[in-house]
Amino acid sequence: MTMLIKGDEIDELVAKYCALTWVKNKSEAVRQALAAQIAALAAKESLADRVAAIQRRAAASGILADGRDDKAFMDGMWGED
Repeated sequence: MTMLIKGDEIDELVAKYCALTWVKNKSEAVRQALAAQIAALAAKESLADRVAAIQRRAAASGILADGRDDKAFMDGMWGED
């Protein structure tokens, strides 16, 4: 599939990428940059997984939710009685 990308800023970004990576072909530069970004995003742990890991560590250390609402406590701490 052919793709036409226009814009001075995009051209400058691709030129900088080519200079930093020694890639001479702009199409290859775009391919490499997109592949790297996709790999980085795919490897990133989801928020749900990060929260679950924190909850497991907290439970393992003895910190368990007791079901109480801490709003009144937090309001008092911030002087919002």
